[in-house]
Amino acid sequence: MNWTLTGATALLLLAGCSPALNWRNVPLPDAALTITLPCKPDRATRQVELAGAPVELSMVGCDADGATFAVSHAALADPSQVGAALTHWRSAVLANLGQGAADAAVDTPYAPPGVLPVPQSVRTTVQGQRADGSAVAAQGVWFVRAVGPQVRLYHAVVYAPKPRPEVADQFFAGLALQ
Repeated sequence: MNWTLTGATALLLLAGCSPALNWRNVPLPDAALTITLPCKPDRATRQVELAGAPVELSMVGCDADGATFAVSHAALADPSQVGAALTHWRSAVLANLGQGAADAAVDTPYAPPGVLPVPQSVRTTVQGQRADGSAVAAQGVWFVRAVGPQVRLYHAVVYAPKPRPEVADQFFAGLALQ
C-alpha cells in the first residue's frame, strides 16, 4: 500500500470538510421540517403579507464561513393562493437583491419528495447586491406542502459573496420533511 497516496487522499477529504461549517440537525416541529444548518441558529417570527394575506412568518438562520443560511416558513389560510404566494415571496426576495436581479435570476424546478407539484416551486440562483452595495450571490428554494389541514409555504436560502453551489446543495439536501 502506498502510504503517501493514502495520506494525501485523507488530507484532501479533510480539506473538503470545512471546520467553519459545523453541520447540525435542527428540528422545526411547527413547520413539520428538520433542517441541517452549519451553525447555531437564531430564530424570529413576524407578520408579513403574502399575496394580499397576512401570515406569521417564522425564520431560522445563521452565519458561517462568510455565508448566511436561512429557512422561513408560514401557514397559508387559502390553499387556492399557493402559486400567487410563492410568486410574491420570490419576487420580494429578488427585489431586495437590487435592480435587475429578477431579470438575471435562473430558475429550475424544485420538487423533492413530499412537496406539492406547483410550477412556482423553484430553485433560483442569482447575483445581486446587498443594501450596502456589496455583491451577493443568492441560491434559494421555494416550495409548498400539505401538513394535515394546513398548507405550508417554505423558503430556504444561502447568501454568500460568490456562488457556492456545493454548499447550497448540501444545505438544501438537509431539508427533511416530517
